[in-house]
Amino acid sequence: MGRLTQWGLRGDNVPSLEHTTKTAVAAVLSLSIARTLRLPEVYWAAITTLIVMQSTLAATVANAGQQLVGTTLGALAGALLVSSVGSTVLVFGAGVFVLGLACAALHLERTAYRFASVTLAIVMLVARQEPAWIGAAHRFIEVAIGIAVGLGMALVWPDRRPAPPA
Repeated sequence: MGRLTQWGLRGDNVPSLEHTTKTAVAAVLSLSIARTLRLPEVYWAAITTLIVMQSTLAATVANAGQQLVGTTLGALAGALLVSSVGSTVLVFGAGVFVLGLACAALHLERTAYRFASVTLAIVMLVARQEPAWIGAAHRFIEVAIGIAVGLGMALVWPDRRPAPPA
């Protein structure tokens, strides 16, 4: 156990068979929903579910809320910037900077800022045929599906282990 704690790892935070099963089921469900809706980048729904799935409902809700707010800000900023001034390196850098200021002004956590910046990068830097607003909307919907499935799974299949100590 000495090596585990040396790296900040705790034995009580190791995934259980139940948690890994729940996570796999949720990821497949979100992927299936996004495919059914014929979204262009269905993998974002599954990736988002994997990100928001935590061992406790409280941790899942907190993470999901930050991700939803950040994704919304990043999608809006990316679509606005690409549509109005284009997608240059300087515009991208300015967008990341302004998102940080906006998150600070709104008293959001760094988690929201991280998701906002990632979404901005995806909207601005991934080449698409459709207008930026459509790509941003798709990104938001894919993430929202992943968040909804992650939260739903945490509600209907809560972890029975006690929460790890803080």
